[in-house]
Amino acid sequence: MKKYLIAAALAASFCVPSMVMAAGKNLLSVHILDQQTGKPAPGVVVTLEQKQGEGWKKLNSAKTDNDGRIKGLWPEQPETTGDFRVVFKTGDWFAAQNAGTFFPEIPVEFHISNTDEHYHVPLLLSQYGYSTYRGS
Repeated sequence: MKKYLIAAALAASFCVPSMVMAAGKNLLSVHILDQQTGKPAPGVVVTLEQKQGEGWKKLNSAKTDNDGRIKGLWPEQPETTGDFRVVFKTGDWFAAQNAGTFFPEIPVEFHISNTDEHYHVPLLLSQYGYSTYRGS
């Protein structure tokens, strides 16, 4: 009986993280890496906005964690399709590094066509350039 309980507890420990991840699924995530150092960019404010007519409506804002990530940027509201942008507020981050930058804000526009998929927007950042793509 003791072996059965140990085996059951071990099996449950493998299931719990996946259940937590499934419960915490979010439509949108971002990640910032500093190309010059190869390290993440923690503490960068990132804003999510939705295109409405000729303007943009703010939906959410968060700061990158110590790994340069925001794992769940979509707000606590129903997921929807449409045109969106994330704005990476990089100027303050560079100032905290005692470095200047040519791009104090980096807006990245994208289209969400299927709310059953996950959308990831990574940003590879340097003082005078950046690169982005749709990640996984």
